[in-house]
Amino acid sequence: MNTPRLTPYLTFNGNCREAMTFYQQCLGGELTVQTFAGTPAAEQVAPEALQNVMHAILTTPDMVLMASDSGLGFAAKGDMISLSINCQSAEEIQRLYRLLSAGGTINMELQDTFWGATFGMFADQYGIDWMLNYDKPQPAQQ
Repeated sequence: MNTPRLTPYLTFNGNCREAMTFYQQCLGGELTVQTFAGTPAAEQVAPEALQNVMHAILTTPDMVLMASDSGLGFAAKGDMISLSINCQSAEEIQRLYRLLSAGGTINMELQDTFWGATFGMFADQYGIDWMLNYDKPQPAQQ
């Protein structure tokens, strides 16, 4: 069985870019950063937060670290890390969502997203935050 990769996902209060740049300087790797500006998520954040980070990913040969700024404006210690699984199939994301969220609190139902994935968020029955993502195959361009 191919086990999905578990990835830590950090949440910051407006200094995500600074923190992720620091981690890149320390750990090396490739850093990709996307702000809220110019995305459908921009409608959900205050105008002064448009340049905050919606999603950042630092990738090295040995690790992946993801992060964002809180879209709500404030993340308290304890609310600043989630476990993220990038699933390999529609069946896998459905199965893991059903199993891991049982008895927990759904924050975002599984749904198709503007970035071409199926995505959902929840806190499990023990209060641990999870994010599940499945990057759906894109049609071949001609």
